[in-house]
Parts: sequence; structure tokens; C-alpha cells
Amino acid sequence: MENRETPRLISILHAMQDGVYVVNADYTVEFMNEAMIRIFGDHTGKKCHEMLIQSQAPCSWCRAREVFEEQAAVQYEMDLEGVGKVFRITELPLTNADQTISKMSIFRDVTRSKQQERRIRSHKQDYERLFDQVPCGVYVSSKEGNFLDANPALLKMLNYDSKEEFLAMDIARDVYLNAADRDKFMEMIEKSGMVSNYAVDFKTRDGKPVSVIIAGHVRYDDHGEVLGYEGIIVDQSQRKLMEREVQEAHDFFDKVIQSSPNAIMAADMKGEILIWNRGAEELLGYKAHDVIGRMNIVDVYPEGMARRVMKMMRSQEHGGRGLLRSYPLLARTRAGEFIEANMSAAIIYDAQGREMASVGIMVDMRERASMEQKLNSVKDQLLQSEKLAAMGKLTSQLAHELNNPLFGIMNTLELLKTEIPETSKRRKILDMALSETVRISEMLKKMLSFSKPDQEERQITDINTILEELLLLHERQLQENDVKVVRDLTEGLEPVMASKNQLRQVFLNVIANARDAMQEGGTFTITSRAQGDFIYIDLADTGVGIPEENLSKIFDTFFTTKGSVQGVGLGLSVCYGFIRDHGGDIKVHSEPGEGTTFTVSLPIYRPEE
Repeated sequence: MENRETPRLISILHAMQDGVYVVNADYTVEFMNEAMIRIFGDHTGKKCHEMLIQSQAPCSWCRAREVFEEQAAVQYEMDLEGVGKVFRITELPLTNADQTISKMSIFRDVTRSKQQERRIRSHKQDYERLFDQVPCGVYVSSKEGNFLDANPALLKMLNYDSKEEFLAMDIARDVYLNAADRDKFMEMIEKSGMVSNYAVDFKTRDGKPVSVIIAGHVRYDDHGEVLGYEGIIVDQSQRKLMEREVQEAHDFFDKVIQSSPNAIMAADMKGEILIWNRGAEELLGYKAHDVIGRMNIVDVYPEGMARRVMKMMRSQEHGGRGLLRSYPLLARTRAGEFIEANMSAAIIYDAQGREMASVGIMVDMRERASMEQKLNSVKDQLLQSEKLAAMGKLTSQLAHELNNPLFGIMNTLELLKTEIPETSKRRKILDMALSETVRISEMLKKMLSFSKPDQEERQITDINTILEELLLLHERQLQENDVKVVRDLTEGLEPVMASKNQLRQVFLNVIANARDAMQEGGTFTITSRAQGDFIYIDLADTGVGIPEENLSKIFDTFFTTKGSVQGVGLGLSVCYGFIRDHGGDIKVHSEPGEGTTFTVSLPIYRPEE
């Protein structure tokens, strides 16, 4: 070929930016210009497929047959991975002087333009995908009042199925709930070229209102004239619903706070009061409007107490950091009186862990203190009763033991009197000894009378009433010791004939023992039922239980398992005596670690007809 090419033609080919090479009919490279050599290296005299794809076989995409046989020019694009470029290839037939045909291929590097096309295509796809899939409405509208384009989200927002129908609407009439709002929108957007956060009400296809926010800007033509508007529309219905739900939740929690029988108060970290419920008004006498924003929380406590409470909340020793659990203190009322209260409080932190405020719940302890005083009084009476019963029991036993030898002494003195004349001086001494012995016997009779007093008057009694009265008195104390009280009292039970005070003492003793057995809390269940001629009362606890070796002794006089001197071991013994004296019985069932059940039975009172 080089013999047929003039030096001028060769210079032109070498000056071209496109790669050029010529092959003959057997694919041998006859010529390569400098651009082609820079890309692939010099492969003159070698097969073109060795140069292009480093293969001994022709390229699979080769179109040389069309050039050589049909002498047609072809053009196509090919991505050659070996060099990492995309070429637009133009192949032309060349007729040599000997009338043979060679093929000239021109390789134009279109890699950059292809990349640009891909980017443009990708951007277009991204835009179309964003337009179609963005959850808020996207619109393009004309100044005359029609939508030129709208995405699926806007159609769904306004309940339209047909885009053609939507684009044919009059915006002011068919979209705005109030047509005048469209004029206001146009005035705002054309004045500044854009609008943001324009809140307005649209309407759906079926006329239902929809709260939306519009953001957009003006579209101008080449001469600066307004063509229309484009932007986004955000449905605010869900936000409105959430705001309403938040408000309802706020109102509900406010009602919860205000309805609490306990005093609830909150203050910022400077002590300025933020919350003051009705319970606080009733407990301390201050009205909410007198303290919120006007009074400091330190005025509620004795001097220095507010600082001490905050210090305890910031430590780990009173329930953990930021907490204060059940702390007794004094609170100052509006009248200046200090009352006993119990405070539970917490520090409120923001998302960064900074202290924002403190909130406290104050419980009035005056009623509890009064109740504890009454309970202690009853407990003291019960203890005194046990002591008196013990004294009576001891007196009875002593009197019984002394009577036998005393009667023997009296009989002996009487016998001696028969052997000594009445005129004898020793007879007078004997009479004196016998008289003193008789006086001792009378004293012992009085002691026995004291140790066995007359029974209290018995009357027709409703067992459930007695049990309810005792639970009313003791249930709160049991709950404060983490003991849950369960009632299962059968209604309409027949009455019993009994001493109410003695029955109260029996049940009170069992309740006290149950409380002592459940130091870590538990459940106390009280059941009443009728069976045959008896009323049965079951009093069951889930306490530590009674060891098997002690079950047979618990009703014995002076038997006790209490480590401290809280009783003398006569409580259950006396109770047992009371119930047996009423014609009933007490039985006990217990498993160590599982609890104890006392069952009291009393005969039903049925007057003779």
C-alpha cells in the first residue's frame, strides 16, 4: 500500500486525531497512523484481530465481509475492554491499483461523549424516578390555572385516578377549597419569585378538605414573562392528626396529674414551679395560679430541705441517680403549719443528659400516722391482754397447786382440835392457825375467780361484718408491708352466737401472726363459708410457714417462736380457749416456705322454734 500512497496522503492520515488502519483481504494490517499506534501499538504486518482483541480468530463483531464482498461502507460502535475505550468505527472499501480491495477503518474515540450520554440518561432517569416516587406532590402549572404535569403522589393525595382528568381541571375552582387562596398564592409567588410554607386547604375529587403546604417558584420565558409555577405540595393531614393526638395525649396526662389524690409538683432547675396539681392545692393550701411562675419550690420545705432533696436525687443511694424513693419529710402549708409527708421525686433530663427539671409526688402521712397510732394502741392492748391472760393462767395454776396441801393442813388442824381440850392454851393457838389457814384458802378462791372472769355477753353475730371491720383497720398496713389482701367472703351466711370482742381478738391475733410471717411481702387470703351446721373461716398467708415439730405446740400455753419479747406465748392459747368455749375449733395446716392456713369453725346459731 505504501507504494501506492503518496507522501502527502500519509502525512494527512498521520495528522488525524482518529485512529486509522488499513488491512487487506486476509486481515493483515498494511498501514497504521500515529493515533492508532498510540492506542494499540504498532501492529503493521500482523492480523488486525491480534491488535484489537489479542486473538488468533477474527473478531466476533467483525463486518469486514460486508466491506470486501459488498464493497459497502459500514459504521458501528464498539466498547473495547482491552483498552477501556468506546469507538465509533467507520469502515470503507479501498480499490488498489491492481483492482484488489483493501479495508480502511477509522476509529473515533467516543468514550467521553458516551459517558456524558450515560450521565444525562441516568440523571433523566433519576429525575423521572424522583418525580414519580417522591412521597410529596410535585407539580408544574400554568399561570392561567391548569396543571401541566403532576406526579402520582399529588394525584393520590387529591384522590384522582386519571392524570388526564387532573390536568384538565381548573386549579382555583377544582383544587382550592377557597378559590380566593389561588389569587393570594399567585400574588405571593410573583412578588418574590418563590413561595415557601404556604399553608392552605385543598379539596379532594370527592370534596373532602385536605390541609397542605405549598413551596414553589416562578417559571419564566426567554423574555422574562411569567409562564407558570412549579414546586412541591406536602399533605399536612397526618401532621394535623398527630398534632391533635399529641394535644389529646397532653390533655389526658394533664387530667391524670390533676386527678391524682396525691400532691404532684414540678419545678425547673432554678426552683421556679411549673406544675401544681389539685392534690397539691388541697394538701398545702396554695392555688396553682398563686405558685406557677410566681413561687420557688424552696418555700414549700423547711429551710435547707430543698437543697438536701436535690442532693439525694443526684446520688446513687436513694433509688439511683436522678431518683428519690419514699423519703419522709415535713412540708409547709400556706398557713405556716408543718405537716408530715412522704416524698418521691425524680430529675428530668434532656436528650443530651442535661438536667431540665424535677418532679415530685408528695403523700399526706397524717392519716397514716393516726392509723399507725391506733394500730399500735390495739397492739398494746393485745399484748396487755396476753400478759393479763398469762398472769391469770399462772395464778390459776398456783392456786390449784396450793389448794391441795392447804386442805391437808386444814384437815390436820381440825383433827388436832379434837384431841386438845377447849380450855387448853394450845387450843387457842390451834384455832388461830386454823383461822389463818382458812383465810389463805379464801384468798386462793378470789385469785381463781380473778383468773377465770365471767364470760362476755354473747349475741347474734355476723362473721363477715367482723372480718370486714378488721380488714378495714388492717388492710392498708398489710399493703404497706407489700402484703396483698384477697377476700372471698360468702354472702348471706347464717349468724353465730358469740362474743364479738373475743372473736375480734382471735382474728386479730391470726392477722398479726400472718403479717410477721411475711416480712418480704406476700398474699393474705381470708375466706368464709358455710358447711353443715358450722361456719368456717380460712385465714391463709404465704409466709415462712411453721416447722412440723412446732405444729403440735402452737396452741400450748407459753409456747412462742418469736425471738424478741413481743409476747408471752399465750396469744394462740387464749384464742384456742375462746373458740373452744364457743363450741368451735381451730385447726392449722402449714408447709415451711409455702405458708400457713388457720381454719376457725363456729356453730351456726339456729334458735329453737
